[in-house]
Amino acid sequence: MASRTKLTDTATLELYRVALENAETQPEISAIMADLGYDSAVIAEGKALLTKTRTAYDANKTEDDETSAAYADFSSKKEQLEDTFNTHRKKAKVVFRNDSLTADKLAISGVMPRTYIKWLEAAKKFYSVASADSAIQGKLARLKISVDDLTAANTIISELEVARAIYLKEKGESQDATKIKDAAFAKIDDWMSEFYAVAKIGLEDNPQLLEALGKTVRS
Repeated sequence: MASRTKLTDTATLELYRVALENAETQPEISAIMADLGYDSAVIAEGKALLTKTRTAYDANKTEDDETSAAYADFSSKKEQLEDTFNTHRKKAKVVFRNDSLTADKLAISGVMPRTYIKWLEAAKKFYSVASADSAIQGKLARLKISVDDLTAANTIISELEVARAIYLKEKGESQDATKIKDAAFAKIDDWMSEFYAVAKIGLEDNPQLLEALGKTVRS
């Protein structure tokens, strides 16, 4: 058998499936393996482990796909807010360049925060303060930032927070599914390791039969 570390999960699953199927259905292989303790009942145990591993793999793949989709949605909304906030912040800094008190209230003094949490808090403060202050709204309107624009930005923020929560949930579920999958592969790998060791002994004089189990034999 090729080294497990050199095979993908799907290639391993197919290798094991074919090996167990041939060990059960090819009469000559079946007779030799049964004589060494791998009768139909034992082969069935291996197949049951393989089924569990396949199920764990499929569940992990599903969770990975869901995580990717959730991250894409989160990233899209984050980019949308970044574009909007960057523009609005620049305009507001111009409008309130001589009004440090209001600039501080809007959290636009200094440089843009770089970490996600601090950046989001800055955006939330900017839009919540601006949305609640008609005087600020009137001044922002000079540079084409309307009340509707502020409302839309607050909506994006809410959607972004939901999207991030969903992404983190999916990420956690994916990590759990990976652990379950890895544990399942560890069990079937161990089982198949012994299976191949026994097959090598029983079929050492029949290289073509070993190859039917996925064991490459050098000529």
